[in-house]
Amino acid sequence: MNLGTVFVSELVGTAMLVLLGCGVVANVALIKTKGYEGGFLMVNVGWGLAVFAGVIVSYASGAHINPAVTLGLALNGGVAGNTEFVPGIPIDFLSILVYILAQMIGAILGAVFVWLAYKQHFDQEPDPGAKLGVFSTGPAIRSYGWNFVTEVIGTFVLVFVIIGFTNGGTPAELGAIPVAFLVLVIGTSLGGPTGYAINPARDLGPRIAHAFLPIHGKGSSDWAYSWVPVFGPVAGGLLAGLAAVPLLPILA
Repeated sequence: MNLGTVFVSELVGTAMLVLLGCGVVANVALIKTKGYEGGFLMVNVGWGLAVFAGVIVSYASGAHINPAVTLGLALNGGVAGNTEFVPGIPIDFLSILVYILAQMIGAILGAVFVWLAYKQHFDQEPDPGAKLGVFSTGPAIRSYGWNFVTEVIGTFVLVFVIIGFTNGGTPAELGAIPVAFLVLVIGTSLGGPTGYAINPARDLGPRIAHAFLPIHGKGSSDWAYSWVPVFGPVAGGLLAGLAAVPLLPILA
């Protein structure tokens, strides 16, 4: 195992996550698709299975596919005495940077592929908000403080449960199916207020893609809200990594 392998693994896994996750939103939100108006439950199921696919193809790196998971595991490892993300990859600044950089690039690439797959539907969709919603999350009721709280709570649950199931290990050690069900229940339980980004790369990467892609009739990329699905998940992941030490004693 080396950082090159980690980079490719996380890039491919995050790209797959975003391609299938944002893809199901496109299928529900864009006019004239086969899944048009399929509803929020369809989106939740699609995102859960997108996580399943992303974990499967990024198993080698531990399948973080989420900067909040990487940071939460790093903090938890530092406090609990774990020294490696996966065998051969120490928890340090360079490895954290490689994980997050790969996740961001993968998320942008996944979003580009969604646009290519649904190009004709983007062209015919009259609502700029629906187009942005394919790429990035937005609140049902805009209140930046409370939206931030929602993202902190949702991401805390994600990282805390992963650590609890794996005794400080990775999503890959938990397994693709349990992680998929975990994301599904977070979406159905806590996703209503903000659309549950719970992943800075999942939201910021596609938002960047929305900004530079030549999408017909697109509107604003809503940068005023963009900090919420980045810093909320980061805070939630870090809090979970820290809280897991006293609340989830690691078994020998």
